[in-house]
Formats: sequence, structure tokens, C-alpha cells
Amino acid sequence: MKGCDRPLCEAYDVALLDLDGVVYIGHRPVPAAADSLAKARAAGQRLAFVTNNASRTPSAVAALLTEVGVPAEAEDVVTSAQAAARLLAERLPSGSAVLVVGGMGLRHALYAQGLRPVSSASERPAAVVQGFDPRLSYDLMTEGARAVRDGALFVASNGDLTIPGGVRGQQPGNGALMQVIRAATGGDPIVTGKPERPLHRESILRTRAQRPLVVGDRLDTDIEGAHNGGADSLLVLTGVTDPLTALTAPPHHRPTYLAPDLTGLLAPQPHVRTSGDRFECAGWTARWTDDVIELTGDGDPYDGLRALAAAAWHDEQPAAPKSVTAALDRLSLD
Repeated sequence: MKGCDRPLCEAYDVALLDLDGVVYIGHRPVPAAADSLAKARAAGQRLAFVTNNASRTPSAVAALLTEVGVPAEAEDVVTSAQAAARLLAERLPSGSAVLVVGGMGLRHALYAQGLRPVSSASERPAAVVQGFDPRLSYDLMTEGARAVRDGALFVASNGDLTIPGGVRGQQPGNGALMQVIRAATGGDPIVTGKPERPLHRESILRTRAQRPLVVGDRLDTDIEGAHNGGADSLLVLTGVTDPLTALTAPPHHRPTYLAPDLTGLLAPQPHVRTSGDRFECAGWTARWTDDVIELTGDGDPYDGLRALAAAAWHDEQPAAPKSVTAALDRLSLD
């Protein structure tokens, strides 16, 4: 855990923000998100909205953001489709045919990089790129598999096994769908979305960030992606990650900062002081006693969570759930 004496929106020039679970959930705004982002912008921080979803164009994502109270332009959005298109453009001659197993987000991104989207293996594409599309057909996956067997480079926009499904629960994501071509051909795709580095690189290139802060709700995409890109990160607890999951995370899933929501951008982050086996944050102290962490003190419960995280993450091995459960219950986090 790091501390920061200045508000994070002043200490970092660009916030690279995940969307679902951070800014909105489905088509509903996350409480405090719009107001917090407006204040961060007013303080001088630039915002970039970074998504693994390759099905929507940047314009469509910007329209949804505006709908939930966060004004945005297409230029503010960075997608895994754009990262995939850049990777292909750097490896293929201009005008090369690329078979698209996905939607319009991928096609727009390929056009922007001077590549030619196609839908049939008979056009002898140099590459196959796959991204999530809820209308993806068996016929198109068959064309993709045929092209990969014929030697086409195989690229996938992201490897997320599931996507949020609202009242229907989690649904298969592109990581599950791409297994069809992978299993049929034996070819492993190059994955460009979070947590892999191409999407982080795309975000830096587009924003020209000097000191980026990755903001997300998922440890295995947002936070791991920040680690892979060498950037600091802020975990917000408005999405899929709960406090227990964060406390028991392995090192590459541990964020730099913790906050309940995007209001965390607007405030300094308190330092955790370490003294022997004691980890102190504001009015809270966490310490190991045998194989359990004891938490004492009072004040802001999220300062208690930060002290508890520092203690739990002191070792390279993930903490066992039973070692932190009693201390976490004491905080009564909403």
C-alpha cells in the first residue's frame, strides 16, 4: 500500500478508467461516479475510458457514458479492438485482409489502421481477429478456424471468460468464445486486452500519459494489467471485487490504493506506517497474532481496511481468508 499526500486527481495526469462496475453497471450510473469524475476533470486530470469490450465503437461507448452523466467524446475511449488493430497494423502490410470474427467495433478499428476487414477465409486473410459479439455465428467462427488452419495470424481482443449479465448473471465472454477456434485449430491467439500489455500501451499512446493511474474494479484485468504496464492502480469496491477478495489477493493482483468508489480520486490516500508487526493507518492498527490479523482502533472504516490490507499483503503468499475474516467483520463495510 502506498500513501499519497495530494488528491489522486492532482498526483496523476491521466486516469485510465474501467467502465462496467466503475462508472456504470449496465446502463445505470454508479453512485458518485459522475460527480467525482467532473471534479477530477476540474482539478486538471484527464480521463480515458479503457474497455475490453470490442463490440462497441468508441462513439457508442462515449454516447453511453454521456447518457449516465459523464460527458465523453470518442477520443476519450480506448478499446481492446483498437489495441488489436494497432498490433496487426504493426505486423502486416497496409491494406492487408483481416478476417473479423466479431462486431463493428473491430471493423472500425481495422479501417482506422489501414487494414481491410473481411468475412471469408476464401479471401486468404493475413490474420484473424476475434472479439466479443452477442450475435456471433457458428458460420463466422468456422471461417475463422479455416483461416487460422491455413496459416493466418490469430489475435483475440481479450480473454475474459465471462461478462456481467445483469439479472441473468454472468454470461460467456470472449475468452470462452475464442476457445472454439483455439480448440479446432490448436492455435493460441495473441491476446491484446487487459491484463495483457497491448491495451495498456494503446492507452498510453493515445493519451500521452506521463503518470497514469489505472482505476478498476477487477483484480485479474484492471489491477493485473496495471502491474503488467508498470503503472499505479486504484481499486474501487463498486464492482466485482469485495474486500475479502482484495485482502487475499496474490502480489500481482494487489492495487496501489483502495477506495470505496470514485470519490477516492478526490482525496489524498493516507499512509500506512509499519513498525515491526504493526501496520497503522489513521486511527487503526492491524497486527498478526499467530495466524490471524487483529484489528484495533476506530475512525474511517476504509482506513481500517488499508491497515488490514498492508498486514495481509506483507507476505508474498496470499493471506488465508480465515486470517482476515474476523478483522474485516469488525469494519462493517457497506
